[in-house]
Amino acid sequence: MTTVDVGQWSVELDRLHARIAGRFTRSEPRRRARQYLSGLVGGLDRKNGWTLAEQAGDISPDGMQRLLRWADWDIDAVRDDLRDHVIEHLGDSQGVLIIDDTGFLKKGVKSAGVARQYSGTAGRIENCQIGVFLAYRSARGHALIDRQLYLPLAWTDDRDRCRAAGVPDDVGFATKVEMARQMLARAFAAGLPAA
Repeated sequence: MTTVDVGQWSVELDRLHARIAGRFTRSEPRRRARQYLSGLVGGLDRKNGWTLAEQAGDISPDGMQRLLRWADWDIDAVRDDLRDHVIEHLGDSQGVLIIDDTGFLKKGVKSAGVARQYSGTAGRIENCQIGVFLAYRSARGHALIDRQLYLPLAWTDDRDRCRAAGVPDDVGFATKVEMARQMLARAFAAGLPAA
């Protein structure tokens, strides 16, 4: 990568950040969101709270974790802003939508949705979270445009456990297929061009 490439990436990240900045009610999470974006596109081998924090010059992942867990921002509006950005830059009538679920192995039991369930990542039943993702691919490139966390019935039937993990009361059980349909409906309602 050349200096010009880095400069172009930085300018584009600034544009993207300007697009979503208004979704953050306070300046600190707004600033940290820009650092988070930089870390995601940076050349890190692994992207987690620690490595993203180190990339941002922090001594611990606390700030990044606060951004993702506690900061006051409109998560769904940011998702929609990013999807619209993808449409503008990658949109093509021959584009395709890709749906897949991915497992995230976990040791604990308190993270939302964590349970012993099949994980394609591990290739067996493991203690994990499952995310369902919608990606967009065209000749111009590819990007994730939507996501939902799968919550097993053991979670949605235990509202106290859900509340303790920050899951809103209005979030009920949905199959992965139902989640995929919801994500596709949002994409089509936004005018996403696809073959």
